[in-house]
Amino acid sequence: MASSKKAVKAAKPVKSKPKVTTSPKARAAARPLPPDVVNADPTLFDPLTPGEIADALRTLTEDRRLGSMAKVGRYRVICTEPLVVKPPHWMAGHRLVRVVVYDYAADRAVDACVDLDAGVVAHLDLSRGQPMLSRDEEAIAVSIAMVDERVRDKLALGDAPQSTLHYWGRTPADLAYARRSAAVVFGRADGHATVIAVVDLLENIVTQVVPAELW
Repeated sequence: MASSKKAVKAAKPVKSKPKVTTSPKARAAARPLPPDVVNADPTLFDPLTPGEIADALRTLTEDRRLGSMAKVGRYRVICTEPLVVKPPHWMAGHRLVRVVVYDYAADRAVDACVDLDAGVVAHLDLSRGQPMLSRDEEAIAVSIAMVDERVRDKLALGDAPQSTLHYWGRTPADLAYARRSAAVVFGRADGHATVIAVVDLLENIVTQVVPAELW
């Protein structure tokens, strides 16, 4: 009888300790950070100051490879933003600026990295690509379209600029196929588009006026 009691006692399940689960976020936080992150200078990610932007643009336009662009002066800055590279790159730890410019005279995009610490253009890429429109270009396109007589003749009462889009011509026969252009969309307050005006940003003229239903 005693032996059967022992058997029953032995058969009792052993209580296991509850599992402790860790979230992926907690596990990631527990991992040691790589040296390049631990030793990184957080100020390198700070927004650019007006002085830094001016220094970057001056360094860029003084580069001999862009002598013709600086001399003619028909260009527009599309964007400037801080740029950070990781070790072992030689520019790691330097205050860097990415500058994107559109050169109207040469019909080309300029994408550069300026090292403010060294005072040099560290990287320069010239292409026939079309970067996004700058806010200035959007505003200029709207102002040109608003005073064009052909556009004004097609606008109904209450029509106003709704949006401005970067426009690239569909065929080589289209003037906007090879020249930087913007499409200004006019419409009513309810969002219904009525007229599209294509603006050539090189010559600052309206090249097409198209009813929205035919666009």
